Amino acid sequence: MSASTHSQTTPTARGQCEAIDLASKIALIDGHWQPRVVAEMNDYQFKVVKLEGDFVWHKHSDTDETFIVLDGELHIDFRDGPSGDGSIVLCAGQMAVVPKGVEHKPSPARMVK
Repeated sequence: MSASTHSQTTPTARGQCEAIDLASKIALIDGHWQPRVVAEMNDYQFKVVKLEGDFVWHKHSDTDETFIVLDGELHIDFRDGPSGDGSIVLCAGQMAVVPKGVEHKPSPARMVK
């Protein structure tokens, strides 16, 4: 197959085949608790968000939820998690996965990115 009959397009609109600067994407967000999609992979979306103040107790019936902290400290309380009720604290550079169906409440002490 010649190069003229076989063309490939780079799917940069989905954040693929490119470096994504998460800090600059977060800087574009004015408010809190307003996630923005920065990339997609298969059926997954990667989002960035600024968090400040308590959020509501909630759960996701169909999917796990991942939290990755770039700056700040995020407290996450759980109800009926794998180890029962409890909480964790994520610092910059840490992540956690909340399994689908587990009720949780993220609570940053101050702004978290």
